[in-house]
Amino acid sequence: MASKKNTDGNHNSKSKAFRKKDPSTTELIDGILNGDIATLARAITLIESTKSEHFQKSNDIINQCLPHSGKSIRIGITGVPGVGKSTFIETFGSFLTAMDKKVAVLAVDPTSTISKGSILGDKTRMQELVKDKNAYIRPSPTGYSLGGVARKTRETIILCEAAGFDTILVETVGVGQSETAVHGMVDFFLLLKLAGAGDELQGIKRGIMEMADAIVINKADGNNIEQANLAKVEFSKAVHLLTPKDNGWTPKVLSCSATQKTGISEIWEVIKTYIDDKPGLDGIIAKRRTQNKYWLLQTIEDRLKQQFYENKNIKNNLDKMIQLVVDGEISPFNAAEKLLRLAKEP
Repeated sequence: MASKKNTDGNHNSKSKAFRKKDPSTTELIDGILNGDIATLARAITLIESTKSEHFQKSNDIINQCLPHSGKSIRIGITGVPGVGKSTFIETFGSFLTAMDKKVAVLAVDPTSTISKGSILGDKTRMQELVKDKNAYIRPSPTGYSLGGVARKTRETIILCEAAGFDTILVETVGVGQSETAVHGMVDFFLLLKLAGAGDELQGIKRGIMEMADAIVINKADGNNIEQANLAKVEFSKAVHLLTPKDNGWTPKVLSCSATQKTGISEIWEVIKTYIDDKPGLDGIIAKRRTQNKYWLLQTIEDRLKQQFYENKNIKNNLDKMIQLVVDGEISPFNAAEKLLRLAKEP
């Protein structure tokens, strides 16, 4: 995969002056294409913005970066909380950068429905990788998007690829039905499992296993090696019972220890085989075309939702309608119908 030279993120006086002003679209695009990390971070913040005044500018950036994207390997990494995703990503990412690969980690943190805040602690957990000049870690809050994937993760992938990153790692919040969202934007989907947690087979939804291109038993070290080997055997049996993939690929089952850095090279070999051999680049291109179709439909839904809540009639009547529903004076369905009609009025 091709890559461009990336800067190490050192902030000289020129970049400090750049941060103090509002850069133009041209300046942002030039900075991204030159691999400037400060500019890339600023552009990602812009496209993550929900402010309507930023919409056109972010669209222009994405459109102009699009021809320079698509040359990376996109890998989704998921697993239940506590399985060791951050540790695995740091070890795996460091393994890749040691081979002179440019790695962008898009780590998605859950947003609290109560405080509306996110911890965004991935840079803290990945202390070594964050200092690596060949790596870029971007923690983003999920907001309320489906599947624990930040609303603008797809656009962020494009910007990172345009900046010269040849390997994109997308970490999701956890495992569930909605994790299909990350499967819809990556080339290879990796499911991390933990042996001895009492959920080797029954605790994982069948749909996630069917989407996985590889299942990796993490923390296969110390006293846990025997349990990890047993889990590996059980999952190896289970994958043969799943619905065959359209591309003919049979999910591989491996084990590793992210802390001991064992089994990492074997995982990379499986991913390379998937990319280079089966389904190969033609299969990846076909998969991305299908993903683009889904992306289009999802973007339409997002924009319609945004336009609905920005409508002046909705702003003037939403709280009142909510109160009527809460008080039981109108059903949620009738209230929704009234609001939808209001949104169509001039």
